[in-house]
Formats: sequence, C-alpha cells, structure tokens
Amino acid sequence: MLPFKAMAKNKRLILLPLTTIGMLVTSCLGLATYAAPADVGSKGANVYCFMRNSGNSHSVSWEAAYQIIKRQKSSLFKTSPKHAAVMITETVVQNPDIYKNCGAYLGDLYGSTNLNSIPEETPPETKETPSEIKKGDRYSY
Repeated sequence: MLPFKAMAKNKRLILLPLTTIGMLVTSCLGLATYAAPADVGSKGANVYCFMRNSGNSHSVSWEAAYQIIKRQKSSLFKTSPKHAAVMITETVVQNPDIYKNCGAYLGDLYGSTNLNSIPEETPPETKETPSEIKKGDRYSY
C-alpha cells in the first residue's frame, strides 16, 4: 500500500505545475474572454448593417465590421476577409427580421461583380473541318 500512496503523491506533484502552466497560458492568450463564432458573426453583422443603414460607405462599414470579427474570434489563426464576409452573410440571412434592409448590402461584401460586364471567353474557332483531319491522327484537334 505504501508504494501506491507514494506514486499518487508524485502524480499530484507533476500535475500541479502542468495545471498552473495551462492556466497561465490560457489567461495570457485571453482565450476565455473571446466570443463564440455565432456571437462574432452577429457582432460583425450588427456593425456592418448599422453603419450601412446610417449612410456610411461599404469600405468604412466593412473595415469596422472586419476589425471586430478579427479581434473577437476565438482562434489562434487570423480570420480571412472571405470568412468574415461569410459570417456576416450567414447571420443576416438567418435573422432577416433583426437585420432589416441589410440584405441589399450583402453583395458589396463579395465585390461588385456585374454579370453583364464580364466578358465571356469563347474557344477559338478552328478553320479545319473534320474532313481535313487525317484519319490516322484521330487525337489531333
């Protein structure tokens, strides 16, 4: 019985410093103070939609919302602008009653892509007709 008590005491002595180090690292990183991902998206959407509805431009509203999302996200990795835009979009789409009139601004998060202004690329026309292609060269296009 004596060796078991000594072994249990040694385990406690080993776990105590590890627990202390873990608590220090967590408090230094501030992981406990960050918001959950759903909360971060709603905070970003609140800021973006409020600023846009107040007459601010997209760039100013986006910069403010993106800064909030970057600072509040509980991740060791940086939040990309595309992911932040998706977080705002998901929040607005899931809560249309809360974010009234904000749906009109969501397209600005992804850039102004006018489908009519994008030139369509067509493959170049070949001047050869199928009869001109050699019979033995069936894979030459």
